[in-house]
Amino acid sequence: MSTLKVASVKDLAGQGGFSFSSGSITANGTLTVTNLQINGTISGSSGQIIPSQSGQSGKFLTTDGTNMSWGTLAGGGGPISINTYNNNTTWNKPSGVKRIWVKCTGGGGGSSGYGETAGAGAHTEQIIDVANINSINVTVGGEGNGVGYSSQGGNGGTSSFGNYCSSGGGQGANRQRQHSGSLGGSPNQGAVQVYGGSGDGHKNSQPGMGFGGTSFWGGAAPTSHFQQQWAHNYRSHAAWGAGGSSGRNSERGGNGRQGYIVVYNFN
Repeated sequence: MSTLKVASVKDLAGQGGFSFSSGSITANGTLTVTNLQINGTISGSSGQIIPSQSGQSGKFLTTDGTNMSWGTLAGGGGPISINTYNNNTTWNKPSGVKRIWVKCTGGGGGSSGYGETAGAGAHTEQIIDVANINSINVTVGGEGNGVGYSSQGGNGGTSSFGNYCSSGGGQGANRQRQHSGSLGGSPNQGAVQVYGGSGDGHKNSQPGMGFGGTSFWGGAAPTSHFQQQWAHNYRSHAAWGAGGSSGRNSERGGNGRQGYIVVYNFN
């Protein structure tokens, strides 16, 4: 068998073709290939070579402006689950969760029996990185109790989520002075801080017709009238953290609504 050794093969114009050197082939000019079949692997430093696809299922091809590589889709979009709490407990991190968005509302105060109503609990919010956290204490503020004619209603309790959010409860009726309304709860800790809605004072024209303070989640229970206990009996119709609505004369004012904590879990 004979062997032909050449340094290059050029076209008739002497411009294109191939050069051979130390086992490598160099195209002199633009290389146009109609069909290319490779029975092996491609290697080198060209920016046009796609990285190996082996083991890269579910990934996407990306570039840093110089080199191509396989990237992983980052988590995003909406929450993967939601936890809600209306009593004391512990939040335990669901599998795969890295961040949470917490909404924390204090308990509403209790109203009186002669038109004075209670304040709503404060509201706070915080986004928390929980990549290295497995559990956080949950404290939900209780409702303030309603009272009879012109007495002081009970204050709502403070809600908190670990050391990240804290929302004070609303004041009970007549806590400032007799026949007065009440202040909404104060936000203590959190990136978002909202005071609770305040309660009404006594109205001579409409004793026993006052609504409790509005919370972040909505309004209070229905008010009462003579020989009706709507403010007390239907307090569960109030939004979480709302202040108690009033009773009338000897009737007891309505209790506030307990606090509420919502945790949105993100991966």
